[in-house]
Amino acid sequence: MHSKQTVKYICERYPSGNCYYFKQEMITSNSWQDVTSLQWGMKRPITKITYDKRKKEGYRTEESFIERQPAVVLPFNRVNT
Repeated sequence: MHSKQTVKYICERYPSGNCYYFKQEMITSNSWQDVTSLQWGMKRPITKITYDKRKKEGYRTEESFIERQPAVVLPFNRVNT
């Protein structure tokens, strides 16, 4: 279990109304005393219940709104053979 300083919980909201929740832990490639080796690890999916629980417990949380352009649909000409 990580401490409140080495973990953060993320909520990503999309224009569709969907919300995705993640946990991200701080890792090191050398030692914890070498500050230059610290970085955030991969985001791991969690539930909304876990996110809300950790937020209430005082853990670091981030909320971001992800606005992306819709995908371009490319038409394919159908060839009858």
